[in-house]
Amino acid sequence: MAKKAVKLVKLTFSQKLIKEPVIFTMAQKFDVMPNIRRARVTDKIGEMVLELAGEEKKLEKGIAYLIKVGVIVEPIVGDIIE
Repeated sequence: MAKKAVKLVKLTFSQKLIKEPVIFTMAQKFDVMPNIRRARVTDKIGEMVLELAGEEKKLEKGIAYLIKVGVIVEPIVGDIIE
């Protein structure tokens, strides 16, 4: 059985991606469970901190998908202030 993993990432969405269901699509397609820790969306940009849980390979594929569709993905090291 594959090992479960959790990754904390910051996502930045361009204006054209704000209204697209990229997180939902990634979650469905790669069996990754997103947990929104923080989000800020304006009419020009979207920023989100997500905790992604799932099998390591699926997380990597899900993150690669987000990058491919144009989301800027940055890993977060350390803890997020709640």
